[in-house]
Amino acid sequence: MTTAEMPQTAATTPAADNTLLDVRGLKMYFPVTAGILFQRAVAHIKAVDDVHFTVRRGETLGLVGESGCGKTTTGRCILRLYRPTDGEIWFDGVDLAQARANQMRAMRRRMQIIFQDPYSSLNPRMTAGNIIGEPLAVHGLVNNRREYRERVAELLNNVGLNPYMADRFPHEFSGGQRQRIGVARALSVDPSFIVCDEPVSALDVSIQAQIINLLEDLQERYELTYLFIAHDLSVVRHISDRVAVMYLGKIVEIADRNAIYENPQHPYTRALLSAVPIPDPVLDAQRERIILSGEVPSPLNPPSGCVFHPRCPIATEDCSRVLPEAREVMPDHIAACINVPGYGPY
Repeated sequence: MTTAEMPQTAATTPAADNTLLDVRGLKMYFPVTAGILFQRAVAHIKAVDDVHFTVRRGETLGLVGESGCGKTTTGRCILRLYRPTDGEIWFDGVDLAQARANQMRAMRRRMQIIFQDPYSSLNPRMTAGNIIGEPLAVHGLVNNRREYRERVAELLNNVGLNPYMADRFPHEFSGGQRQRIGVARALSVDPSFIVCDEPVSALDVSIQAQIINLLEDLQERYELTYLFIAHDLSVVRHISDRVAVMYLGKIVEIADRNAIYENPQHPYTRALLSAVPIPDPVLDAQRERIILSGEVPSPLNPPSGCVFHPRCPIATEDCSRVLPEAREVMPDHIAACINVPGYGPY
C-alpha cells in the first residue's frame, strides 16, 4: 500500500526528499502503579523523552548508548510494538503514531525487526521453514504450497543457509544460524526498513563479523534502510553511515560516523569513546581516559536540566537548570550541550 492508498483517517504529509523516517518529539513513559483493587499511576518511567532524529533512505543510522538508556524502546515505538506516549513518527509521509490497527497492518510489511536474542526470538515448536514462511502466509504473498516452499528456500539461501535446513527446529541450529533465520524472517515480506536491535551482541566475535557482513550485503542488494541499535561502538562504526548517541532517554549527539569518532562534541560521547579498547598498547597508554563518576540516574526521577550533568566532567551551575535542546554545532553535527563550542546562546 502506497501513501496515496492509505485511508483518509491516517495522518499523512509529503515525505522530505531522501528521508524515510522522521521521528519528532517521541516520548514513551511507562506508568508505575499503586494499589490492589484500584490501581493508579503514581509515577512514570521516562524511558524515551523527547527524541528527534531522521533516517535517510538506504542509510544505516547507528543508535548507541548504555544499557537502559532507551535504545530498544525507541526502536519498538517506531514499529508500534509500543504505542508512544507522545510524539510523531513519520514513515514515508505517514504518521505511525496516529495510525490505527488496520492501517498499521498494511504498513508492517515495510517495517521489520531483527531481535537481539536468537534463542528466545524463535518459536521452538516451529521449523525454520515455518518461522520464515509464516509472514508470507499472513500477508498473502504466496498463492500455493509450491510458491511457499520455493520462497522459503530462496530466503534461506540468501542468508547463507542450505534450503534442506527448512525442516529443522531452532534447537538444531547454532546461535549464528538462528540469527540468520531471524534475518530471513525479516526479509520475507520485502521490507524497506529494518530495526536491528543489537543483532550481534549475543554472538561470538567471529560470528558477529559474519552477520554484519551479511546485513551489509543484503542492504546493498535490496536497498534496505537500517536503524542499528548497539552498545559496541566498534561494530557501530563499521556498519553505520551516521551515529546517534543516547543517554537516559535523550539523544545527545548525532553526526556522521567519522565525525563522531574523530571529533566528538558531547562530553558523554567523549567518555564512551575513551573506553573503547585500542589494539596498539602504545596508543592506548597515551590517550586520555575520561572516568565518569556516580551511576546513571533513574528514569523514574531524572535530574533537572541536562540529564548528564550529575556525571559530566565539564558541568557548570547552568547545566542543572537548563535543559539543552539538540542544535547544529557544526555542519551536519548535532549536539545537546550548552558548553559545546558553537552551541550558541540558550
